[in-house]
Amino acid sequence: MDLCDISEIKALLARHGFHFSKSMGQNFLIADWVPKDIADSAHLDQHCAVLEIGPGIGSLTQQLAFRAGKVAAIELDSSLLPILNETLAHCPNVEIISGDILKLDLAAIVSDKFSNFTVKVCANLPYNITTPVITKLLEASFFQSITVMIQREVARRICAAPGDADCGSFSLFCQYHAQCELLFEVPPDCFLPSPKVTSAVVRLTPHAVPPVKGNQDKIFSVVKAAFAQRRKTLLNALSAVYGNRFSKEQLRQIILDCGLSETVRGERLGLEEFSELARRLS
Repeated sequence: MDLCDISEIKALLARHGFHFSKSMGQNFLIADWVPKDIADSAHLDQHCAVLEIGPGIGSLTQQLAFRAGKVAAIELDSSLLPILNETLAHCPNVEIISGDILKLDLAAIVSDKFSNFTVKVCANLPYNITTPVITKLLEASFFQSITVMIQREVARRICAAPGDADCGSFSLFCQYHAQCELLFEVPPDCFLPSPKVTSAVVRLTPHAVPPVKGNQDKIFSVVKAAFAQRRKTLLNALSAVYGNRFSKEQLRQIILDCGLSETVRGERLGLEEFSELARRLS
């Protein structure tokens, strides 16, 4: 069965009485180059195990199974389980886990399913849970790489450099945890139903050690303060949060001591500057 052939997909879904759920952000691939290129981008081999999130009808899952030693795919929609049992019947190295990725214990899954494997993530993520899922995957700290297709705007935000219009607190969070690469874009006509936005594939390769020194919580407290109101200068943004501990003049001096202008905005700063600010504010 060609899992990217639109006529076969429609017949498969009709046979199982499946209906798309907007709330789950379901869009199935109908361009066969996309799952192949996503799977290739994950750099898999038989020593790798792959965690997939939201397999849909299994078009990407199938490509992962051809390349990796084992695949565990987490699917929230129980109505897709019998479809996956049919489409992946020829893939003995695939296991479907019924559940919600945001509620499951990833450490337990990796320990139970993937012992003796190098573990990677590769998935076409539902748009409505992209940020919390990526946050959970990065904080798990045991995936060698995370290759996911997401909304293009979010992909650009993740990879944005300081000073870019797309750069924000989530950009810095992702870049603190991983090297972030935007690999390629996927147009709407590659999906059924066709979404209103363009998608993009990103690869996040977790750092062996953080790229900057300092306490992570303290660094991101400063990041959060700086981006709470983007139009404010860094001085005014920090005053709104740290004003009960420091006078405005003290905060101005701290900013100047970091080698920054007192009129700089937080969106111009990178991890090094935020790390130094957090150190001085501590």
